[in-house]
Amino acid sequence: MCDRAYPKKLAFQYLEELRNEFERVNGSQIETAARPYAFIKFDTFIQKTKKLYQDTHTQRNISKLNDELYEVHQIMTRNVQEVLGVGEQLDQVSQMSSRLSSESRMYADKARDLNRQALIRKWAPVAIVFGVVFVLFWLKNKLW
Repeated sequence: MCDRAYPKKLAFQYLEELRNEFERVNGSQIETAARPYAFIKFDTFIQKTKKLYQDTHTQRNISKLNDELYEVHQIMTRNVQEVLGVGEQLDQVSQMSSRLSSESRMYADKARDLNRQALIRKWAPVAIVFGVVFVLFWLKNKLW
């Protein structure tokens, strides 16, 4: 429909403008069209619009392209901001993971100490009793 060098965005805008105008003017008559050239009067609009879009350097077409470029720029800026936000969240998760790892090591050390203390409390009286009995037998054997 157009040269390869013609901007794609402008070509699609041309088609979009034709479609919108056709639906606005003839939208209700499409289903009831009985003859092949029922919409021939729409050709004048096509020709006028074609003249507007033929020169890519007109101010109207340049401003349309700039508007499209601005929209793309906004989308890209938003995407970059989202990526940076995800990066910050990953940093926070990494810090939380490091903190959790160090706290779990401290918890494991404290649990080991508590187990050792419980073992001492459980078996210390038995060891003392056996120690006293052993000393008494030793003294008994030494003295007699």
